[in-house]
Amino acid sequence: MFEAAELGNAIDKAVYKKQEPLIRTRLLEVQRRLADSQTAVMILIGGVEGAGKSETVNLLLSWLDGRGVEVHALGAPSDEERERPRYWRYWRIIPPRGKIGILFGSWYSDPIVDRVYERCDDATLDNELHLITQFERMLSNEGVVLIKLWMHLAKKVQKKRLEKLRDTPETAWRISPLTWKYFKKYDEFRLISEAALRKTSMAFAPWHIIEAEDDRYRHLTVATLVADSIEAALKRPKAALPPAAEGKKPPLPTPKPVNLIQSLDLSVHLNGAQYDKRLAELEADLSRLTRKLKDASGSMTLVLEGPDAAGKGGAIRRLTEPIDARIWQFMSVAAPTDEERAHPYLWRFWRQLPRRGRITIYDRSWYGRVMVERLEGFCTQEEWQRAFAEITQFEEQLTAFGTIVIKFWLAISPEEQLKRFKDRETTPYKQYKLTAEDWRNREKWGAYIAAACDMVERTSTSNAPWVIVEANDKLWARIKILKTVRDALKKAVG
Repeated sequence: MFEAAELGNAIDKAVYKKQEPLIRTRLLEVQRRLADSQTAVMILIGGVEGAGKSETVNLLLSWLDGRGVEVHALGAPSDEERERPRYWRYWRIIPPRGKIGILFGSWYSDPIVDRVYERCDDATLDNELHLITQFERMLSNEGVVLIKLWMHLAKKVQKKRLEKLRDTPETAWRISPLTWKYFKKYDEFRLISEAALRKTSMAFAPWHIIEAEDDRYRHLTVATLVADSIEAALKRPKAALPPAAEGKKPPLPTPKPVNLIQSLDLSVHLNGAQYDKRLAELEADLSRLTRKLKDASGSMTLVLEGPDAAGKGGAIRRLTEPIDARIWQFMSVAAPTDEERAHPYLWRFWRQLPRRGRITIYDRSWYGRVMVERLEGFCTQEEWQRAFAEITQFEEQLTAFGTIVIKFWLAISPEEQLKRFKDRETTPYKQYKLTAEDWRNREKWGAYIAAACDMVERTSTSNAPWVIVEANDKLWARIKILKTVRDALKKAVG
Protein backbone atom coordinates (compact mmCIF):
# COMPACT_ATOMS: atom_id res chain seq x y z
CA MET A 1 0.00 0.00 0.00
CA PHE A 2 2.71 2.50 0.97
CA GLU A 3 4.97 1.61 -1.99
CA ALA A 4 2.95 3.95 -4.21
CA ALA A 5 3.96 6.83 -1.92
CA GLU A 6 7.69 6.19 -2.31
CA LEU A 7 8.07 6.99 -6.01
CA GLY A 8 9.85 10.33 -5.66
CA ASN A 9 6.99 12.57 -6.85
CA ALA A 10 7.96 16.24 -6.86
CA ILE A 11 6.75 19.54 -8.32
CA ASP A 12 9.16 22.22 -9.40
CA LYS A 13 8.89 25.77 -8.17
CA ALA A 14 7.58 27.24 -11.43
CA VAL A 15 4.72 24.76 -11.71
CA TYR A 16 3.84 25.26 -8.05
CA LYS A 17 3.80 29.02 -8.43
CA LYS A 18 1.40 28.68 -11.36
CA GLN A 19 -0.92 26.18 -9.62
CA GLU A 20 -1.04 27.81 -6.19
CA PRO A 21 -3.45 30.70 -6.95
CA LEU A 22 -5.77 28.37 -8.84
CA ILE A 23 -6.14 25.84 -6.04
CA ARG A 24 -6.45 28.58 -3.42
CA THR A 25 -9.31 30.15 -5.36
CA ARG A 26 -10.97 26.77 -5.76
CA LEU A 27 -10.67 25.97 -2.06
CA LEU A 28 -12.31 29.24 -1.07
CA GLU A 29 -15.12 28.67 -3.55
CA VAL A 30 -15.96 25.16 -2.31
CA GLN A 31 -15.75 26.42 1.28
CA ARG A 32 -18.23 29.18 0.45
CA ARG A 33 -20.64 26.63 -1.01
CA LEU A 34 -20.10 24.33 1.96
CA ALA A 35 -21.13 27.11 4.36
CA ASP A 36 -24.60 27.19 2.75
CA SER A 37 -25.03 23.41 2.81
CA GLN A 38 -26.20 20.73 5.25
CA THR A 39 -22.74 19.14 5.14
CA ALA A 40 -19.87 19.23 7.64
CA VAL A 41 -16.27 18.27 6.87
CA MET A 42 -13.76 16.57 9.17
CA ILE A 43 -10.17 16.34 7.90
CA LEU A 44 -8.00 13.75 9.66
CA ILE A 45 -4.25 14.37 9.44
CA GLY A 46 -2.21 11.25 10.10
CA GLY A 47 1.09 9.73 9.10
CA VAL A 48 4.70 9.32 10.14
CA GLU A 49 6.67 11.77 12.25
CA GLY A 50 8.37 14.52 10.27
CA ALA A 51 6.09 14.14 7.25
CA GLY A 52 4.92 17.75 7.32
CA LYS A 53 1.59 17.37 9.09
CA SER A 54 1.91 20.70 10.91
CA GLU A 55 3.01 22.49 7.75
CA THR A 56 0.05 21.03 5.88
CA VAL A 57 -2.45 22.22 8.47
CA ASN A 58 -0.87 25.68 8.53
CA LEU A 59 -1.12 25.79 4.75
CA LEU A 60 -4.82 24.88 4.79
CA LEU A 61 -5.50 27.51 7.43
CA SER A 62 -3.76 30.15 5.33
CA TRP A 63 -5.59 29.15 2.13
CA LEU A 64 -9.05 28.73 3.65
CA ASP A 65 -11.25 31.28 5.39
CA GLY A 66 -10.28 30.69 9.02
CA ARG A 67 -13.72 31.71 10.26
CA GLY A 68 -15.13 28.43 8.97
CA VAL A 69 -12.38 26.13 10.25
CA GLU A 70 -11.78 24.57 13.66
CA VAL A 71 -8.44 22.88 14.41
CA HIS A 72 -8.01 20.31 17.19
CA ALA A 73 -4.76 18.70 18.29
CA LEU A 74 -5.36 15.66 20.46
CA GLY A 75 -2.62 14.40 22.69
CA ALA A 76 -2.87 12.23 25.77
CA PRO A 77 -6.39 12.22 27.25
CA SER A 78 -7.08 14.70 30.04
CA ASP A 79 -8.46 13.60 33.41
CA GLU A 80 -11.91 14.70 32.26
CA GLU A 81 -11.61 12.61 29.10
CA ARG A 82 -10.34 9.52 30.91
CA GLU A 83 -13.46 9.59 33.09
CA ARG A 84 -15.72 9.02 30.10
CA PRO A 85 -15.86 6.50 27.21
CA ARG A 86 -13.03 6.97 24.71
CA TYR A 87 -15.14 8.41 21.90
CA TRP A 88 -16.50 11.20 24.11
CA ARG A 89 -13.49 13.38 23.26
CA TYR A 90 -14.08 12.87 19.54
CA TRP A 91 -17.84 13.50 19.57
CA ARG A 92 -17.27 16.83 21.30
CA ILE A 93 -15.27 18.20 18.36
CA ILE A 94 -17.46 17.12 15.45
CA PRO A 95 -17.97 20.33 13.43
CA PRO A 96 -21.47 21.68 12.77
CA ARG A 97 -22.97 21.74 9.30
CA GLY A 98 -21.28 24.21 7.00
CA LYS A 99 -17.96 24.09 8.87
CA ILE A 100 -14.61 22.30 8.50
CA GLY A 101 -12.83 20.56 11.36
CA ILE A 102 -9.14 19.61 11.12
CA LEU A 103 -7.91 16.96 13.51
CA PHE A 104 -4.31 16.24 14.48
CA GLY A 105 -4.20 12.82 16.03
CA SER A 106 -7.46 10.92 15.70
CA TRP A 107 -9.32 7.83 16.80
CA TYR A 108 -6.67 5.82 14.91
CA SER A 109 -3.67 6.89 16.96
CA ASP A 110 -4.13 4.95 20.20
CA PRO A 111 -5.11 1.58 18.64
CA ILE A 112 -2.12 1.65 16.27
CA VAL A 113 0.39 2.69 18.96
CA ASP A 114 -1.01 0.15 21.43
CA ARG A 115 -0.61 -2.66 18.89
CA VAL A 116 2.93 -1.61 17.94
CA TYR A 117 3.97 -1.72 21.59
CA GLU A 118 2.03 -4.96 22.19
CA ARG A 119 -0.36 -3.42 24.68
CA CYS A 120 -3.11 -5.19 22.77
CA ASP A 121 -3.36 -8.16 20.43
CA ASP A 122 -4.63 -8.46 16.86
CA ALA A 123 -8.17 -9.31 17.97
CA THR A 124 -8.36 -6.20 20.14
CA LEU A 125 -7.04 -4.03 17.31
CA ASP A 126 -9.59 -5.53 14.91
CA ASN A 127 -12.36 -4.74 17.38
CA GLU A 128 -11.15 -1.14 17.67
CA LEU A 129 -11.07 -0.82 13.88
CA HIS A 130 -14.61 -2.21 13.76
CA LEU A 131 -15.74 0.49 16.23
CA ILE A 132 -14.00 3.12 14.11
CA THR A 133 -15.83 1.94 10.99
CA GLN A 134 -19.16 2.06 12.82
CA PHE A 135 -18.38 5.58 14.06
CA GLU A 136 -17.35 6.85 10.65
CA ARG A 137 -20.35 5.24 8.94
CA MET A 138 -22.71 7.02 11.31
CA LEU A 139 -20.98 10.37 10.81
CA SER A 140 -21.19 9.88 7.05
CA ASN A 141 -24.87 8.99 7.25
CA GLU A 142 -25.44 12.15 9.29
CA GLY A 143 -23.84 14.41 6.69
CA VAL A 144 -20.23 14.59 7.90
CA VAL A 145 -17.67 14.20 5.10
CA LEU A 146 -14.52 12.49 6.36
CA ILE A 147 -11.31 13.33 4.49
CA LYS A 148 -8.59 11.02 5.82
CA LEU A 149 -5.05 12.01 4.83
CA TRP A 150 -1.99 9.89 5.64
CA MET A 151 1.42 11.54 5.08
CA HIS A 152 4.02 8.91 4.24
CA LEU A 153 7.82 8.91 4.12
CA ALA A 154 10.13 6.03 3.32
CA LYS A 155 12.35 5.02 6.24
CA LYS A 156 15.55 6.59 4.91
CA VAL A 157 13.74 9.75 3.94
CA GLN A 158 12.13 10.02 7.36
CA LYS A 159 15.47 9.63 9.15
CA LYS A 160 17.00 12.36 7.01
CA ARG A 161 14.00 14.63 7.64
CA LEU A 162 14.10 14.11 11.41
CA GLU A 163 17.83 14.83 11.56
CA LYS A 164 17.32 18.05 9.62
CA LEU A 165 14.55 19.15 11.96
CA ARG A 166 16.70 18.28 14.98
CA ASP A 167 19.70 20.23 13.67
CA THR A 168 17.72 23.36 12.74
CA PRO A 169 17.31 25.71 15.73
CA GLU A 170 13.84 26.84 14.68
CA THR A 171 12.50 23.28 14.51
CA ALA A 172 14.63 21.39 17.03
CA TRP A 173 11.84 21.62 19.63
CA ARG A 174 9.69 19.36 17.47
CA ILE A 175 12.04 16.40 17.86
CA SER A 176 11.63 14.70 21.21
CA PRO A 177 12.86 11.38 22.63
CA LEU A 178 9.43 9.97 21.74
CA THR A 179 10.03 10.89 18.09
CA TRP A 180 13.14 8.70 17.94
CA LYS A 181 11.42 6.01 19.99
CA TYR A 182 8.73 5.80 17.32
CA PHE A 183 11.31 5.90 14.51
CA LYS A 184 13.03 2.81 15.93
CA LYS A 185 9.70 1.02 15.46
CA TYR A 186 9.30 2.25 11.87
CA ASP A 187 8.86 -1.22 10.39
CA GLU A 188 6.27 -2.23 12.98
CA PHE A 189 4.39 1.06 12.56
CA ARG A 190 4.41 0.61 8.81
CA LEU A 191 3.05 -2.93 8.96
CA ILE A 192 0.28 -2.20 11.46
CA SER A 193 -0.67 1.19 10.00
CA GLU A 194 -0.94 -0.34 6.55
CA ALA A 195 -3.28 -3.05 7.86
CA ALA A 196 -5.37 -0.48 9.78
CA LEU A 197 -5.74 1.79 6.77
CA ARG A 198 -6.66 -1.12 4.51
CA LYS A 199 -9.38 -2.33 6.90
CA THR A 200 -10.89 1.14 7.42
CA SER A 201 -10.71 2.61 3.93
CA MET A 202 -14.38 2.56 2.96
CA ALA A 203 -16.31 4.12 0.11
CA PHE A 204 -17.91 6.56 2.55
CA ALA A 205 -14.55 7.40 4.23
CA PRO A 206 -11.55 6.41 2.09
CA TRP A 207 -7.91 6.88 3.04
CA HIS A 208 -5.67 9.04 0.85
CA ILE A 209 -1.97 8.19 1.16
CA ILE A 210 0.23 11.14 0.24
CA GLU A 211 3.90 11.02 -0.64
CA ALA A 212 5.27 13.72 1.66
CA GLU A 213 8.95 13.99 0.71
CA ASP A 214 8.49 17.03 -1.54
CA ASP A 215 6.73 19.90 0.22
CA ARG A 216 5.26 21.43 -2.92
CA TYR A 217 3.90 18.09 -4.13
CA ARG A 218 2.39 17.43 -0.69
CA HIS A 219 0.76 20.84 -0.47
CA LEU A 220 -0.88 20.75 -3.89
CA THR A 221 -1.95 17.13 -3.47
CA VAL A 222 -3.60 17.78 -0.11
CA ALA A 223 -5.32 20.98 -1.27
CA THR A 224 -6.63 19.25 -4.38
CA LEU A 225 -7.91 16.25 -2.42
CA VAL A 226 -9.71 18.51 0.04
CA ALA A 227 -11.31 20.54 -2.76
CA ASP A 228 -12.26 17.42 -4.73
CA SER A 229 -13.78 15.71 -1.69
CA ILE A 230 -15.89 18.69 -0.65
CA GLU A 231 -16.98 19.34 -4.22
CA ALA A 232 -18.00 15.70 -4.70
CA ALA A 233 -20.02 15.79 -1.47
CA LEU A 234 -21.83 18.96 -2.52
CA LYS A 235 -22.74 17.40 -5.88
CA ARG A 236 -24.37 14.35 -4.33
CA PRO A 237 -28.15 14.21 -4.54
CA LYS A 238 -29.72 15.89 -1.54
CA ALA A 239 -30.97 13.55 1.15
CA ALA A 240 -34.71 13.06 1.37
CA LEU A 241 -36.48 15.56 3.57
CA PRO A 242 -38.40 14.34 6.61
CA PRO A 243 -42.15 14.11 6.00
CA ALA A 244 -42.85 17.03 8.36
CA ALA A 245 -40.52 19.29 6.34
CA GLU A 246 -42.62 18.60 3.24
CA GLY A 247 -45.92 19.07 5.03
CA LYS A 248 -46.65 15.35 4.87
CA LYS A 249 -47.76 12.90 7.53
CA PRO A 250 -45.61 9.80 8.00
CA PRO A 251 -47.23 6.35 7.85
CA LEU A 252 -48.14 5.27 11.38
CA PRO A 253 -47.46 1.74 12.62
CA THR A 254 -50.14 -0.36 14.27
CA PRO A 255 -49.45 -2.60 17.26
CA LYS A 256 -49.53 -6.35 16.94
CA PRO A 257 -52.59 -8.00 18.53
CA VAL A 258 -50.31 -9.59 21.11
CA ASN A 259 -47.28 -7.55 22.14
CA LEU A 260 -44.93 -6.91 25.03
CA ILE A 261 -46.79 -3.90 26.39
CA GLN A 262 -50.43 -4.78 25.91
CA SER A 263 -49.90 -8.21 27.45
CA LEU A 264 -48.87 -6.66 30.79
CA ASP A 265 -50.97 -7.11 33.89
CA LEU A 266 -51.65 -3.48 34.76
CA SER A 267 -53.82 -4.40 37.74
CA VAL A 268 -50.82 -5.09 40.00
CA HIS A 269 -50.62 -2.70 42.94
CA LEU A 270 -49.23 -2.02 46.40
CA ASN A 271 -51.10 -0.65 49.37
CA GLY A 272 -49.70 2.24 51.36
CA ALA A 273 -48.24 0.12 54.16
CA GLN A 274 -46.47 -2.23 51.74
CA TYR A 275 -45.12 0.75 49.81
CA ASP A 276 -43.78 2.56 52.87
CA LYS A 277 -41.99 -0.55 54.12
CA ARG A 278 -40.37 -1.38 50.77
CA LEU A 279 -39.50 2.25 50.11
CA ALA A 280 -37.60 2.59 53.40
CA GLU A 281 -35.59 -0.57 52.68
CA LEU A 282 -34.74 0.42 49.12
CA GLU A 283 -33.83 3.99 49.99
CA ALA A 284 -31.37 2.76 52.62
CA ASP A 285 -29.78 0.40 50.08
CA LEU A 286 -29.61 3.08 47.38
CA SER A 287 -27.97 5.55 49.71
CA ARG A 288 -25.28 3.04 50.64
CA LEU A 289 -24.73 1.56 47.16
CA THR A 290 -24.52 4.86 45.29
CA ARG A 291 -21.78 5.98 47.68
CA LYS A 292 -19.94 2.75 46.90
CA LEU A 293 -20.44 3.38 43.18
CA LYS A 294 -18.75 6.75 43.57
CA ASP A 295 -15.90 5.27 45.61
CA ALA A 296 -15.44 2.58 42.94
CA SER A 297 -15.41 5.27 40.20
CA GLY A 298 -18.35 3.58 38.52
CA SER A 299 -21.11 5.40 36.65
CA MET A 300 -24.76 4.81 35.86
CA THR A 301 -27.13 5.98 33.14
CA LEU A 302 -30.89 5.59 33.66
CA VAL A 303 -33.48 6.25 30.97
CA LEU A 304 -37.20 6.70 31.66
CA GLU A 305 -39.59 6.63 28.73
CA GLY A 306 -43.33 6.15 28.46
CA PRO A 307 -46.61 7.84 27.52
CA ASP A 308 -47.48 11.29 28.82
CA ALA A 309 -48.59 11.14 32.49
CA ALA A 310 -47.02 7.70 32.96
CA GLY A 311 -45.36 8.84 36.21
CA LYS A 312 -41.77 9.38 35.09
CA GLY A 313 -41.31 12.56 37.12
CA GLY A 314 -42.62 11.05 40.34
CA ALA A 315 -40.47 7.95 39.91
CA ILE A 316 -37.37 10.10 39.38
CA ARG A 317 -38.08 12.10 42.53
CA ARG A 318 -38.38 8.94 44.63
CA LEU A 319 -35.25 7.55 43.03
CA THR A 320 -33.09 10.59 43.74
CA GLU A 321 -34.26 11.39 47.28
CA PRO A 322 -31.83 8.97 49.01
CA ILE A 323 -28.89 9.75 46.69
CA ASP A 324 -26.26 12.40 47.44
CA ALA A 325 -27.22 15.33 45.20
CA ARG A 326 -23.56 15.87 44.33
CA ILE A 327 -23.33 12.64 42.36
CA TRP A 328 -26.47 12.66 40.20
CA GLN A 329 -27.80 14.90 37.47
CA PHE A 330 -31.22 14.99 35.83
CA MET A 331 -31.64 15.54 32.09
CA SER A 332 -35.06 16.44 30.70
CA VAL A 333 -34.79 15.98 26.95
CA ALA A 334 -36.81 18.39 24.81
CA ALA A 335 -36.68 19.32 21.13
CA PRO A 336 -33.09 19.90 19.95
CA THR A 337 -31.71 23.42 19.77
CA ASP A 338 -30.40 24.95 16.53
CA GLU A 339 -26.86 24.06 17.62
CA GLU A 340 -27.87 20.46 18.30
CA ARG A 341 -29.69 20.14 14.97
CA ALA A 342 -26.49 21.22 13.21
CA HIS A 343 -24.76 18.04 14.47
CA PRO A 344 -25.44 14.30 14.28
CA TYR A 345 -28.40 13.51 16.55
CA LEU A 346 -26.35 11.55 19.14
CA TRP A 347 -23.93 14.47 19.54
CA ARG A 348 -25.94 16.13 22.30
CA PHE A 349 -26.17 12.91 24.30
CA TRP A 350 -22.48 12.05 24.02
CA ARG A 351 -21.66 15.50 25.40
CA GLN A 352 -23.78 14.89 28.51
CA LEU A 353 -22.34 11.53 29.56
CA PRO A 354 -21.58 11.29 33.29
CA ARG A 355 -18.05 11.19 34.64
CA ARG A 356 -16.93 8.22 36.70
CA GLY A 357 -18.67 8.20 40.06
CA ARG A 358 -21.76 9.98 38.71
CA ILE A 359 -25.32 9.05 37.80
CA THR A 360 -27.34 10.61 34.98
CA ILE A 361 -31.11 10.17 34.82
CA TYR A 362 -32.90 10.95 31.55
CA ASP A 363 -36.57 11.90 31.31
CA ARG A 364 -36.85 11.10 27.58
CA SER A 365 -33.62 10.33 25.74
CA TRP A 366 -31.92 9.41 22.48
CA TYR A 367 -34.89 7.13 21.85
CA GLY A 368 -36.77 10.18 20.61
CA ARG A 369 -35.32 9.37 17.17
CA VAL A 370 -37.31 6.11 16.99
CA MET A 371 -40.38 7.40 18.82
CA VAL A 372 -41.43 11.07 18.53
CA GLU A 373 -39.26 11.90 15.51
CA ARG A 374 -40.43 8.77 13.71
CA LEU A 375 -44.13 9.24 14.41
CA GLU A 376 -44.23 13.01 13.92
CA GLY A 377 -42.23 12.91 10.69
CA PHE A 378 -39.21 14.83 11.99
CA CYS A 379 -36.80 12.29 10.47
CA THR A 380 -36.88 10.06 7.40
CA GLN A 381 -37.69 6.37 7.43
CA GLU A 382 -34.06 5.56 6.60
CA GLU A 383 -32.88 7.66 9.55
CA TRP A 384 -35.08 6.09 12.22
CA GLN A 385 -34.55 2.58 10.89
CA ARG A 386 -30.76 2.79 11.09
CA ALA A 387 -31.00 4.49 14.49
CA PHE A 388 -31.78 1.16 16.19
CA ALA A 389 -28.29 -0.14 15.36
CA GLU A 390 -26.62 3.22 16.06
CA ILE A 391 -28.23 3.47 19.50
CA THR A 392 -27.26 -0.11 20.35
CA GLN A 393 -23.65 0.65 19.35
CA PHE A 394 -23.72 3.81 21.48
CA GLU A 395 -24.92 1.88 24.52
CA GLU A 396 -22.38 -0.90 23.92
CA GLN A 397 -19.61 1.69 24.26
CA LEU A 398 -21.11 2.93 27.52
CA THR A 399 -21.33 -0.54 29.05
CA ALA A 400 -17.88 -1.52 27.75
CA PHE A 401 -16.54 1.47 29.70
CA GLY A 402 -18.22 0.15 32.83
CA THR A 403 -21.34 2.32 32.86
CA ILE A 404 -24.48 0.64 34.20
CA VAL A 405 -27.25 1.31 31.67
CA ILE A 406 -30.90 0.59 32.49
CA LYS A 407 -33.90 1.74 30.45
CA PHE A 408 -37.45 1.84 31.80
CA TRP A 409 -40.67 1.95 29.82
CA LEU A 410 -43.53 3.00 32.11
CA ALA A 411 -46.69 1.41 30.72
CA ILE A 412 -50.18 2.67 31.55
CA SER A 413 -53.57 2.03 30.00
CA PRO A 414 -55.30 4.70 27.89
CA GLU A 415 -58.04 4.82 30.51
CA GLU A 416 -55.52 5.56 33.27
CA GLN A 417 -53.90 8.24 31.14
CA LEU A 418 -57.24 9.95 30.58
CA LYS A 419 -57.92 9.85 34.33
CA ARG A 420 -54.55 11.51 35.03
CA PHE A 421 -55.09 14.13 32.33
CA LYS A 422 -58.42 15.13 33.90
CA ASP A 423 -56.78 15.26 37.32
CA ARG A 424 -54.18 17.63 35.92
CA GLU A 425 -56.88 19.82 34.41
CA THR A 426 -58.59 20.30 37.77
CA THR A 427 -55.55 20.53 40.05
CA PRO A 428 -54.01 24.03 39.88
CA TYR A 429 -50.45 23.00 40.71
CA LYS A 430 -50.58 20.23 38.07
CA GLN A 431 -52.09 22.20 35.20
CA TYR A 432 -48.70 23.23 33.81
CA LYS A 433 -48.01 19.56 33.06
CA LEU A 434 -50.89 19.25 30.57
CA THR A 435 -50.52 20.71 27.08
CA ALA A 436 -52.35 20.57 23.78
CA GLU A 437 -49.57 18.34 22.52
CA ASP A 438 -50.39 15.76 25.21
CA TRP A 439 -53.95 15.51 23.90
CA ARG A 440 -52.70 15.32 20.32
CA ASN A 441 -50.26 12.53 21.17
CA ARG A 442 -53.09 10.61 22.82
CA GLU A 443 -54.82 10.37 19.46
CA LYS A 444 -51.83 8.32 18.24
CA TRP A 445 -51.90 5.89 21.17
CA GLY A 446 -51.72 2.75 19.03
CA ALA A 447 -48.86 4.09 16.92
CA TYR A 448 -46.82 4.98 20.01
CA ILE A 449 -47.40 1.51 21.47
CA ALA A 450 -46.29 -0.09 18.18
CA ALA A 451 -43.17 2.10 18.02
CA ALA A 452 -42.36 1.35 21.67
CA CYS A 453 -42.59 -2.38 21.03
CA ASP A 454 -40.22 -2.03 18.05
CA MET A 455 -37.85 -0.02 20.23
CA VAL A 456 -37.80 -2.55 23.07
CA GLU A 457 -37.48 -5.57 20.79
CA ARG A 458 -34.62 -4.09 18.77
CA THR A 459 -32.57 -2.35 21.45
CA SER A 460 -32.93 -4.39 24.64
CA THR A 461 -29.62 -6.16 25.29
CA SER A 462 -28.19 -8.08 28.20
CA ASN A 463 -25.87 -5.17 29.04
CA ALA A 464 -28.41 -2.39 28.48
CA PRO A 465 -31.83 -3.93 29.08
CA TRP A 466 -35.28 -2.47 28.81
CA VAL A 467 -37.41 -2.98 31.91
CA ILE A 468 -41.13 -2.65 31.25
CA VAL A 469 -42.89 -1.26 34.31
CA GLU A 470 -46.56 -1.76 35.05
CA ALA A 471 -47.36 1.85 35.96
CA ASN A 472 -51.13 2.11 36.40
CA ASP A 473 -50.35 1.96 40.10
CA LYS A 474 -47.71 4.62 40.84
CA LEU A 475 -46.60 2.95 44.07
CA TRP A 476 -45.96 -0.36 42.33
CA ALA A 477 -44.07 1.37 39.50
CA ARG A 478 -41.81 3.33 41.84
CA ILE A 479 -40.87 0.29 43.89
CA LYS A 480 -40.14 -1.76 40.77
CA ILE A 481 -37.86 0.95 39.41
CA LEU A 482 -36.03 1.45 42.72
CA LYS A 483 -35.60 -2.29 43.16
CA THR A 484 -34.23 -2.72 39.64
CA VAL A 485 -31.68 0.05 40.19
CA ARG A 486 -30.78 -1.31 43.64
CA ASP A 487 -30.21 -4.81 42.25
CA ALA A 488 -28.01 -3.52 39.42
CA LEU A 489 -25.89 -1.51 41.85
CA LYS A 490 -25.62 -4.45 44.20
CA LYS A 491 -24.38 -6.67 41.38
CA ALA A 492 -21.83 -4.04 40.32
CA VAL A 493 -20.42 -2.87 43.68
CA GLY A 494 -21.80 -5.32 46.25
